[in-house]
Amino acid sequence: MVKQWYWYDWLMFIIRLICSISLVFTTIELQEYFTLPIAVLVLWQLIAFSVPWLCLQLDYKYYLLTEIVISGGLCLYLASFFPQAYFSFLLYAFLIAANSAKRAYLWSGPVSILLLPAIIKLIAEQSEYWVMAVHIGMAYVFGFSFHLLALNHRQGEIIREQNAVLEQYLSQIERITLAEERNRLSKELHDTVGNAYTSLIMGLETLRPELATDTGTERLDSLLNLARQNMEEVRGYVHQIESPHEALPLLQSLRKLAEEFQEHAKVTVRFHAYGEEYPVTKQAKTALYRCLQESLTNAVRHGHSTEIKVSVQFEPQQTRLEIQDNGRGMEHGREGFGLSAMKERAMNLQGHVAVYSEPGEGTLVTCTLPRQTELKDEVIRLLVVDDQPFFRESLRTLLEEQRDLQVVGTAEDGEQAIELCRQFQPQLVLMDLEMPNVDGISASRTIKETWPHIRILILTTFEDTRQALEAMRSGVDGYLLKSMQPLELAETIRTVYRGGTLIDQGVSHKLFAQLEADNSGDDPSPIKASSAYELTPRELEILQFVSKGLRYKSIASKLYLSDGTVRNYASSAYVKLGVRNREEAVQKAREAGLLE
Repeated sequence: MVKQWYWYDWLMFIIRLICSISLVFTTIELQEYFTLPIAVLVLWQLIAFSVPWLCLQLDYKYYLLTEIVISGGLCLYLASFFPQAYFSFLLYAFLIAANSAKRAYLWSGPVSILLLPAIIKLIAEQSEYWVMAVHIGMAYVFGFSFHLLALNHRQGEIIREQNAVLEQYLSQIERITLAEERNRLSKELHDTVGNAYTSLIMGLETLRPELATDTGTERLDSLLNLARQNMEEVRGYVHQIESPHEALPLLQSLRKLAEEFQEHAKVTVRFHAYGEEYPVTKQAKTALYRCLQESLTNAVRHGHSTEIKVSVQFEPQQTRLEIQDNGRGMEHGREGFGLSAMKERAMNLQGHVAVYSEPGEGTLVTCTLPRQTELKDEVIRLLVVDDQPFFRESLRTLLEEQRDLQVVGTAEDGEQAIELCRQFQPQLVLMDLEMPNVDGISASRTIKETWPHIRILILTTFEDTRQALEAMRSGVDGYLLKSMQPLELAETIRTVYRGGTLIDQGVSHKLFAQLEADNSGDDPSPIKASSAYELTPRELEILQFVSKGLRYKSIASKLYLSDGTVRNYASSAYVKLGVRNREEAVQKAREAGLLE
C-alpha cells in the first residue's frame, strides 16, 4: 500500500465493506424492480466499493471525484425506484467528509448535502428534500468530526516520532561530549586523586596490626570504607561524568550527605526542611550539594565545630540553604578555593552565597538560588539560528512545549539571522557558532550593535575557549553546550531573558584558566582601545561603581537589580577585559580610558 494504515483506516474499510455487502444482498433480493440486469448492478456496486477506495490510497482528490460520481450515481439510480434508498448515501457522505482536506470541503460539502438531495427530489417527487438534506448533512458532520479525530492522531504520531528521533540525536551529542570530558578527566584524576586514595587505603591497612583495641579497629574500618566510597565516586566521575547524588531528589541527596558526614566526622548534624519540595535544575542541585559539602568540611576542618545545623527552605521565589555551626569562626578576608567555587556556582545561576562569621561565634553560610519558573504573564519571543535543519525544527518543537516560549523564526546562517531580527524583533536569539556565510560571532556582534536590547545565547556543540572568549567580547549574554537537557535549556532562557549572564561551567573553568595563563606571561600584549572590549552600557556602569569601591549589594540597590544580576554583569565585563577579579578590572579599565 502507498500509505501506512492506522486504526481509523481499518475502521472505515470495515464499515465500507459491511455496508457494500449489505447493499449487494438487498439489490439481489429486489432485483425484479430494477431495469438493469442484476449482474450489471452487482458489478456497479463492486466498482463503487473498490475504485474510490483504491484512489484514496493514491490521492484524496481523485477519491472525492470517483466517490461522488460512481457511488453517488449508484445511490441516485436506486433512489429512482425506492426513494428511501438515499439512506445508502449516508455512508458515502460520512466517508467523503472523513477523507476531505484543505479546500475540498468548499465543494464536497455542498455537492453531498444540497445537490444530491435536489436530484433525488427531481427523480422521486414524493421525497422530502429538507429531510434528506438534514440526514445527509448529519452524516457529513459526523464524518468531519471523525476526520478531526484522525488528524489529531496523525499529528500526535508525528510529534512522538520526532521526539524519539530528537532524543536519540541529543543522546548522541551528549555521549560525544561526555566521551571528550571522560578522556580529559580520566588522565587528570587517575594520576592525582586516584593514586592519592590508593596510597591512603594502603597506608591505613598497614596500621591494622598496630591497633589492638576493638574501638581502634572499628574506627579504622570506618575510615577505610569512607576512602573506598570516595574512590568509587572518583571512578564514577571518570566513567560516567556524573556524581551518584545527582540521581536522587535534592532533599534526599542533601539529607544523605549530612547523615554520612555525621557518621564519619563524629559531629552532630541536625537537618531540617521547610516548605514543600519542588523540582530544581541539575545545575541548582549540584550547586546546593557542593555548597553543603564544602560548608560541612570547613566547619570541622577550620572551625572545629561539634554541632552543625542545616536547613533547606523551599520558598515560592527561591531555594535557600543555611549551614550554621558552633565553631570558632573564620577570619575576615580569608576566602579559600572552596568558598570561591561555591560563590561562582551560585553566581552562574543568578544566585548568591553569603558567609557571616565572627571569631568565637561560629559561621553561618547561606546559599540562595532563584526558583526558575515559567513567566505567567508574558511570552519570550525566540529566534533559533543553526545550519542544521533537523536541529532547528527539533529545538522549535521542544521549546514550544513551554507555554511561555515562542519560536518566531529560524535561520540557517548569521546573515539570515540578522534579517529575521530586523523583521520579527525577537527578545532572545539562540545562536550557533560554526555556520556558512556569516558565523555566529560576527552575527552576534552585528545584532548587538543594531539592537542592544536583544539577548543572545550561544548554543554550540564543543568547548572552545578561544571562541567562548571572542563570543563574550562580542556582547553575547550566555554560552552553553547543546548537550544540555531541554528543561534546563528552557530555564536558562528565562534566566538570560531576565538579565542574567550564564556560561557553561566547564567552559567557564577553561576560560578563567586561559585568562590566568595569558596574564601570567612575561610579555603582555599592549592595552587595546576601549572600543575593542565592546562593553555594554550596563557593564560599563557597573564598572564605574566597582571602581568607587562599592560592593555588589550596594550597586544592586542603586540600580534596582538583584545581587546575582550585578555579579553576572561584572563577570561578563571581567571576561571581556581578560581579567580575573575586580582589582585587575578597575586597573585595566583605567589604563584603557574606560573610567572617568
